[in-house]
Amino acid sequence: MSRSSDQSGNAANPSSGGQVDPSGYAAIRSVLRIQPFRRLWIVLGAASFGDWLGLLATSVFAASQVQGSTAKGAAFGGVIAIRLLPALVLGPIAGVLADRFDRRWTMVICDVLRFVLFASIPMVALAGASGAVVVLWATVATFLIESITLIWIPAKEAAVPNLIPRARLEAANQLTLITTYGLTPILAALVAAALDRSVRALVGGDLGWAEPAQLALWVNSFSRLATALVVAFGIKEISQAQTGDRQRHEQSMRRQFAEGWKYIGQTRLVRGLVLGIFGAFAGGGIVIGTAKFFAASLGAGDAAFFLLFGAIFVGLALGIGLGPMVVKEMSRRRWFGMSIVLASAAVMTLAFAIHLSMAIVGAVLVGAGAGMAFLAGTTLLGGEIKDEVRGRVFAVVQIGTRLVLILAIGLSSLLVGVGGSRKLTIADLGISISSTRLLLLAAGAAGIFAGISAFGQMDDKKGVPVLADLWGSIRGRPLMPAEPFVSAGLFVVFEGGEGGGKSTQLAALAERLRGQGRDVVVTREPGATAVGRRIRSLVLDTSGDDAPSPRAEALLYAADRAHHVATVVRPALVRGGVVISDRYVDSSLAYQGAGRTLPVDEVSWLSSWATGGLKPDLVVLLDVEPHTGLSRVASRNTGTDRLEAESIAFHERVRYAFLDLAAADPKRYLVLDASRPVDEINGLVVRRVEEMLGKPGGIVHPRPAQGPDTSVQPELSDAELVTMEHKT
Repeated sequence: MSRSSDQSGNAANPSSGGQVDPSGYAAIRSVLRIQPFRRLWIVLGAASFGDWLGLLATSVFAASQVQGSTAKGAAFGGVIAIRLLPALVLGPIAGVLADRFDRRWTMVICDVLRFVLFASIPMVALAGASGAVVVLWATVATFLIESITLIWIPAKEAAVPNLIPRARLEAANQLTLITTYGLTPILAALVAAALDRSVRALVGGDLGWAEPAQLALWVNSFSRLATALVVAFGIKEISQAQTGDRQRHEQSMRRQFAEGWKYIGQTRLVRGLVLGIFGAFAGGGIVIGTAKFFAASLGAGDAAFFLLFGAIFVGLALGIGLGPMVVKEMSRRRWFGMSIVLASAAVMTLAFAIHLSMAIVGAVLVGAGAGMAFLAGTTLLGGEIKDEVRGRVFAVVQIGTRLVLILAIGLSSLLVGVGGSRKLTIADLGISISSTRLLLLAAGAAGIFAGISAFGQMDDKKGVPVLADLWGSIRGRPLMPAEPFVSAGLFVVFEGGEGGGKSTQLAALAERLRGQGRDVVVTREPGATAVGRRIRSLVLDTSGDDAPSPRAEALLYAADRAHHVATVVRPALVRGGVVISDRYVDSSLAYQGAGRTLPVDEVSWLSSWATGGLKPDLVVLLDVEPHTGLSRVASRNTGTDRLEAESIAFHERVRYAFLDLAAADPKRYLVLDASRPVDEINGLVVRRVEEMLGKPGGIVHPRPAQGPDTSVQPELSDAELVTMEHKT
């Protein structure tokens, strides 16, 4: 089958698909233009509808056949939990089979077998078998169907990333998950309700449970046959994309099984994903399992149960569909953990809901958090795990998810069935707490713990504030983590307004530390490098008429800073030197942010990106009143630059911006009154720096006479230091 250029990419060649919109309708349309994936999505949607329709029909029937809350809870959860046993027995080897054999034919054979088994159940009933025989065969067939499904799921999930370019994987997962967990369960619930009502109206009276269940099973059966035919004849690319077949066949199944679990156990990403996904779906399962009794605690009936059930899947669809458009470029690892915390916190809020409207909002939030977590987790698994072990990893996640969800539904239904009508009344306070609400409260707390634990294992932006990162991502400017490097030195920065005496104090500190035998690098911004000197002339020189605009000025300073940090500051810190700089990031925040009235958060993000998140160990802020500082500059008769020529109001804004920055981080700042005597200021600075360095006889970093860094770390001469103050 020929494929257009839009269909030629695969996971191993992420660039083949060209530039792709990362989220939104454009990304969805782009994915649907890939013919093999489009065909797979259509048939999987039909099959998912059949599965949900059958699940709802049989579950509601079971609950209607018994009396009493305990029996109803056991029946409702038991019909769903009957699917648990195959996963316990065959789950561990399902992923091995998916990785060992051709995934396309694995999917085809599994779906043909499921077609036969689904169809056999109503056929036995039509053959006139007794009710006991029908129930027995339905139980056996369900076990076999679920056993086959365990093999089909990882084969399908592992195959999808090979059908589409890596850059479109999240959009493909969005579409698949919205269909499977958002649209089809809602449609199935509506169809089940309409079917039940219309059939009752036609025949009158109550129906036996077999009729609606038979209809659902026939839908299940033929949807699986359609899937098998489409995959066999219309999506041959699944077989073509799979690699490493010979090596897999040469390995024993036992070895493949051991290697798969070893990979999962040794990979922090996978461990975090497994923990988080299980926690999210456990919370969702408990909400579903307790929904019927929770609705009763609100004084509502079956209609409220159906509303809560549907609200969870509405939220699931919203989270999967809109989540990426909201968080945009935020780290998917962080988004995953935060989504689990959101879902679990929503479960806890359900415990305090006193009205159905509050409960519906909580159920939507539970679904939204679980949906976002499932999307992020599935995308990470498909994009960051090697193809040869992907089936085994997906087996653990997908089968584990089913186990957790079914177990949560079954156990929570049973538990609240046992204690659903019982309430704990606290003394004479008139407070009644049902077992349903206690279970929701405990489940939410456990889920929050799981989300935080997963976040800690997967966080790829250590040190970046979570909420600030989220807000920046929503606005389109995610925060950057600090570039990893080992600093054995000390980074000291002198900041302040014009005429504060920075150069004088900087020179005195450098002389003192050199006298102790320390490796000292004196630098400045802008202008410490050849590139920086050219930038300096652009931003400060008043000889030309073409002054840069405020935003251009901020970008020029950021460019100087990026080169300065990469070629001067970081190399010196790595070798253990003491870097003393005249101005750094705070000057941009004060001058371009407050002075030029640019958005300070934008200037901060720009500087953080330029420096790789490098922060000074100590900022010495020499605070000076603008009139005093500018009069000092004027007395030197050396001329003024563009910044010095600004208005008093400009310099007032700059001064208070510096003071605000120091107040926000007092441990890292040493604020000194620049009007105090020079020697007194020097003594305070030296004392603080020596406290941070330790005794002179302790860790000393002797400066080499020459070395590879000499050419890229220019130092300022004493003459330059004396005249530098008025230029910065």
